[in-house]
Amino acid sequence: MELQNNKTIAEIRAGLREQIVTVEPADFEPLALSVFRYQAAFNPVYSEYIRHLGIDPAHVAALTEIPFLPIQFFKNHRVATGHSADAPVIFRSSGTTGQATSSHHLYDEPLYKAISYRIFQHNYGDLNRFHILALLPSYLERNNSSLVYMMQHFIEESDSEYSGFYLNNTGEMLQRLRHIAANPDGRGVLLLGVTFALLDLAESSFDLSFLKDIHRLTVMDTGGMKGRRTELLREEVHDILTASLGVPVIHSEYGMTELLSQGYSHGNGLFTPGYSMRILLRDVNDPFAVSDHNLGLSKTGGINVIDLANLDSCSFIETQDLGRFGEKPGTFYVMGRFDNSDIRGCNLMVL
Repeated sequence: MELQNNKTIAEIRAGLREQIVTVEPADFEPLALSVFRYQAAFNPVYSEYIRHLGIDPAHVAALTEIPFLPIQFFKNHRVATGHSADAPVIFRSSGTTGQATSSHHLYDEPLYKAISYRIFQHNYGDLNRFHILALLPSYLERNNSSLVYMMQHFIEESDSEYSGFYLNNTGEMLQRLRHIAANPDGRGVLLLGVTFALLDLAESSFDLSFLKDIHRLTVMDTGGMKGRRTELLREEVHDILTASLGVPVIHSEYGMTELLSQGYSHGNGLFTPGYSMRILLRDVNDPFAVSDHNLGLSKTGGINVIDLANLDSCSFIETQDLGRFGEKPGTFYVMGRFDNSDIRGCNLMVL
């Protein structure tokens, strides 16, 4: 990308950032192509990857023609656009002993907060309409989790004395929930947790019958067994949780260290990507055969993500997740992971 009308890199970035914050569906593709050309020019890792593929960025004219960077690059490279120094915040993925973990450099905290807030608000309403209780023991044991960072922001924005994190103090959390049930104030409750912690709660000896009395209780599963329990099918997990926690469906969040946008499921494993996010599927046998809708509703493919919030890293990520499209345009299911992929703590269980 040549510098447009003698604009500096910072000026080009500022223009793209302004559009990303307010982008609407009709403007997504042209904006994504502009972000692609910006990152192809000013992201050394991505630029080198494109060069090795023999692709001329100037000839890329559609989303399905954009090269997607394999997510493994985040394990051993600093994937950054327009920045030569380390970021003030660096997110790191979880992993078992001996596993290489991903790093994602966050250069623009206000952008991440604004986008994650807008995505949540579109799905559930304003954060100050909720008491937010985050049951994230494995994430709280680290200090560099993107999920904890986002939930800290959400908890602060909820402005509730009951909102907070819970590590191993389940009794205290239930005491707060009992107080909310007995003293309704019109707010809903978001109980968000890593899968194994929610299962531990559901199968505990605590009396959970009072949960059915909570006004607008939403239970959200972020995925992840962390090797602490036997892997189960998503339906099995959600059947256990709905039976014990007194809710008709289990909501889910689709996110990962390498992405700054989120997708949400309101039940049955069907995800809607955030406004700054688009899901494409690639053929399992040909990673360069990418489709935005024509792969077929029943066919499984590798999930490729366009995440405009990744303006300062790479917005075009080839994940190791498997998925298929939902009937409603833009929606998707997560079906599992490619064989021999590293186990990820933030993905839903295989179907």
